[in-house]
Amino acid sequence: MLLSLRLMLLGTLLAASAGVATASDLITVPVGTSEVAVPVASGFDWSGFYAGVYGVVQSNPARGTELGAGIAAGVNAQFDFFLVGGEVALHGLTGDTIETAYGQVTGRGGLLVTEDLLAYASAGYGMELSGTGERDFLAGGGLEYAVTDDISVNAQYLRGFDLEGGNPKDQFSLGARFHF
Repeated sequence: MLLSLRLMLLGTLLAASAGVATASDLITVPVGTSEVAVPVASGFDWSGFYAGVYGVVQSNPARGTELGAGIAAGVNAQFDFFLVGGEVALHGLTGDTIETAYGQVTGRGGLLVTEDLLAYASAGYGMELSGTGERDFLAGGGLEYAVTDDISVNAQYLRGFDLEGGNPKDQFSLGARFHF
């Protein structure tokens, strides 16, 4: 439990330190006899498909802490400042005694805090693809920040609840996504 709290705090701090994007589109506003350029944020288009890579730390009382890397692909639909989407992901994990692959399918819904920062909740299903075949219900959330017009970075925490009544797991990931 203490590890998951530390991981959540680390993710929040990393997302908050991403910085503020500067606006690049200008409009002019007449002031007296001259015009003054006023920056207007162009905003990030969250709608559409994306694919990315991420690093993951997964902690389970039975297996300890496992580290890994993965790939993800998904789709988003933005409605004003609301977002809904879905994602599939696959990552490999290695720890003290076990190496395994883990796949997950999650849905997410969120709010745009700014045009470039998304806060979201996520829930879905995960399954160990090698070894015990453990199946989990996943729930959590994350932050995603648009770095450029096509690239975003994200920090996500998911809690896995074993559907067979085993030990819960904590999963924290940091990643980068390319938006099409």
